[in-house]
Amino acid sequence: MTEKNPVLLTVLSAFLLLWSVSLAPAQSALKGYISSNNQPIIQATIVLEGTSFGTATDEEGRYSLSNIQEGKYKLTIASIGYVTLHKTVVLEPNTVHTFDFVLAEESFHNEVVVTGSLEEVSRLKSPVPVEIYTPAYFKKNPTPSVFESLQLVNGVRPQSNCNICNTGDIHINGLEGPYTMITIDGMPIVSGLSTVYGLNGIPNSLIERMEVVKGPASTLYGSEAVGGLINVITKNADNAPKLSLDLFSTSWGEVNSDVGATWKGKKTAALIGINHFNYSFPMDKNGDGFTDLTLSKRTSVFNKWQLKRPYNRSASIAARYVYEDRWGGQTNWDKQFRGTDSVYGESIYTNRIELMGNYQLPVSEKIIFSFSGSIHDQDSYYGTTPYLANQKIGFGQLVWYKDLGLRHKLLTGAALRYTWYDDNTPATQSANSLLPENKPSKIVLPGFFIQDEFRWNEKSTLLGGLRYDYNSIHGSILTPRLNYMYKPNATNTFRLSMGTGYRVANVFTEDHAALTGARDVVFTEELKPEKSVNANLNYQTFIPIKSTLIGIDASLFYTHFSNKIIPDYSDPNKIIYQNLKGYSVSRGFTFNLDIMPASRFKLRAGATIMDVYRMEEDAEGALTRKEQLLTEKYTGTWVVSYAVIKDKLTLDYTGNLYGPMKLPLLSASDPRAEYSPWFSIQNIQVTYKIKKQFEVYGGVKNLLNYTPPKNSIARAHDPFDKKVIFDSNGNATATPENPYALTFDPTYVYTSNQGIRLFLGLRYTLP
Repeated sequence: MTEKNPVLLTVLSAFLLLWSVSLAPAQSALKGYISSNNQPIIQATIVLEGTSFGTATDEEGRYSLSNIQEGKYKLTIASIGYVTLHKTVVLEPNTVHTFDFVLAEESFHNEVVVTGSLEEVSRLKSPVPVEIYTPAYFKKNPTPSVFESLQLVNGVRPQSNCNICNTGDIHINGLEGPYTMITIDGMPIVSGLSTVYGLNGIPNSLIERMEVVKGPASTLYGSEAVGGLINVITKNADNAPKLSLDLFSTSWGEVNSDVGATWKGKKTAALIGINHFNYSFPMDKNGDGFTDLTLSKRTSVFNKWQLKRPYNRSASIAARYVYEDRWGGQTNWDKQFRGTDSVYGESIYTNRIELMGNYQLPVSEKIIFSFSGSIHDQDSYYGTTPYLANQKIGFGQLVWYKDLGLRHKLLTGAALRYTWYDDNTPATQSANSLLPENKPSKIVLPGFFIQDEFRWNEKSTLLGGLRYDYNSIHGSILTPRLNYMYKPNATNTFRLSMGTGYRVANVFTEDHAALTGARDVVFTEELKPEKSVNANLNYQTFIPIKSTLIGIDASLFYTHFSNKIIPDYSDPNKIIYQNLKGYSVSRGFTFNLDIMPASRFKLRAGATIMDVYRMEEDAEGALTRKEQLLTEKYTGTWVVSYAVIKDKLTLDYTGNLYGPMKLPLLSASDPRAEYSPWFSIQNIQVTYKIKKQFEVYGGVKNLLNYTPPKNSIARAHDPFDKKVIFDSNGNATATPENPYALTFDPTYVYTSNQGIRLFLGLRYTLP
């Protein structure tokens, strides 16, 4: 038949083909262009949700999908560093549709950072690994101070150092507070005497973001930035809200108020922020007779002015004033007992003034002069021990930024820092014990630094720097730095950081244990400056899976110290300070995970494993390994957010987990545990947006009601050791009233005594 009727066969075949096509659904296609800021986005993913259709943009930012059944679809467009976009599209039969989309930059991934190189650069292009935290992140667990808010940052721990006055410092990767440099707008404001209280009272309403560098940053910021750097960036008056208000209170009676406002003129713009915190209700829920939380009245005022200059040159000046009256102690203490041995209390009055600013010179080259100054006055009593201290710091820095072409960016500058310090301790007394003379400490620290960022190619960048400082007491200080970034593709980045550190310690300004309680402070030698060598290897990747973006950030870190100053608590009546005869090591691994699906759920979680120890000479001269006190081996943090009603109702669950840490015991017979237990502080919050300007929030802090043991303060019933019997060597002896031969000691502390509490707050923002 086929041979005799070819025409009939052809007609029949065509009929069958048309019949089959008529039964099949009509096919459609779509194509388009994905961009941001007028630039194409490469490797953006385009997915039709609920189907197997998906693709990625090419080198020109273009995409295409074909053979799609007609109908209504939800289209998801996602790319690393950009806000995921969702669009509903209707595909007509047998039609090629063109859809172009513009993506907004994702603030978490494409932030501009300045901390790593003193110059604005995209975080993804920075050779220095910098973590960015915005106020929105910290609002998921609102706190009255920057110090407390850092508990949500993996590898960073606000360490409480005293059970009574609740002083603390910031630990980064297991290194104590003095190794962490804290700056405001790049200026070294918080240091020395202000290390303990400097992060209190910074108005949260004026914080644009916090940039955290874990590892060496000594070349640009000085030798003290050994363990890391926290740079608090204040808002720009040009784009800050006209008015912002944040008020919250807790069931413990804490009241915190943050108010911010801006003013804009033709040639100037200004912002002002006021923070006020009040807690005036003594609580003693563990029944030891002492306040569980320090009572405090604190007021901070911050004012910043910016000039609008030709060619967009920068010029700003800012000032901050902080006053705080805080006390902790026996619950029946009041100011009439200040400095007496009737009722024990630790009372601290703080007055602090700060000034900072910058000015870009009116020349063709980019040269910026930055300056800061601070006066810190502390009037305090720790029981009967007075600590009266005053510190004045002046700092100036001139930096020249020079672009040497496609491959080199040069940064060089000079700095001068002057520190004047006086107190009533042996730290500022002459060596003549018969005729002691007050001798305030005066340190002049000029320095010069140079840094070159060399871009080998699109994948490799090398950042090398060298800083020379001359300490007027200790002489020359040389601190080199090296950073290497390798970026094999758009989704993977490797960063290697290496550097050295050199730090002059001041025991009385940095270690609160030297003042509190009944221990005597003993210096066995003139303390030498500490020296360190450190390294950090960082890996960062982003993995798009359909409409979900997964971010991974992991680091290995290592720091080696020589001459480290470590307090020795082995004598129950003394704290002995001396340079370590041996060396100290801090090493470990830290890991951050971000899951950002297109849905209403988001997760950020992190974990850190640390090994912090020292190798110290024993009586026979052999090196023996000892753990560092108050340093956990394991820690974890998490922030889980779920939008119950999109843009209206949000649920946040935050928390941290800490592993055991070795604690300072008075003696081998001390009945308190040598190690802290595993513990977790967890919080939950509900936020409801009434309108664009208003939102109400509330929840529960310390959901599990975890608090340290009730016997954390040794002999809390006898804070002046009036019932302790001492032998001829000054050591406590065992008696029926004191069977463990203890003395009063509040230094056994690893977390706050504040238990579960409710909180409720209100925010108002006028854009």
